[in-house]
Amino acid sequence: MKTVTEQISISAKNYANALIEVVRDKKSTFDEISKDFENVREILNMSPELREILNNPTISLQAQTDIAIDVFKNEVSSTMLDFIKILIDKKRFKEFSQIYRAYLEKLNEISNIQPVKVTSAIELSEDKKLQVIKKLEEKLNKTVKPEWELDDDIIAGLVIRIGDNVIDMSLKNKLAKMKKDLILK
Repeated sequence: MKTVTEQISISAKNYANALIEVVRDKKSTFDEISKDFENVREILNMSPELREILNNPTISLQAQTDIAIDVFKNEVSSTMLDFIKILIDKKRFKEFSQIYRAYLEKLNEISNIQPVKVTSAIELSEDKKLQVIKKLEEKLNKTVKPEWELDDDIIAGLVIRIGDNVIDMSLKNKLAKMKKDLILK
């Protein structure tokens, strides 16, 4: 159940912030750039060879740029295509996934949205999900964007991840605490 997310580099955050500023200058919209990121990710996931070519230092920057233009010109906006060319030119294309994550984090911050991962042992009804979301939104004073996950290992209850913070209200956790308390006594 534990997932380790790679730390976002400072340069990835800088590139994401620069792209945010381009959007703010009305060169594109946040929705358009978000869709572009998804399109690029989907293409890269379907073609690991393409990712390899765009990250390969033995292939000339011009060849990488030409290939990227060829592949992405009809799939993304001109803003995203220019951004991809810059990443290739600066030898930063390998940070594309990190830049996308940094972009999403910044976009969520701008939009006052808090992504939250809610894990339960059983599927929650829509009513229960709405109750959880409402309580979290009241507590966080943000719009909550939930990701629901099932994990029967927690036995019952919920585990809520908000960024690096974990609120563990699972029966598994309560039993572990009781066991620890009994051993210490």
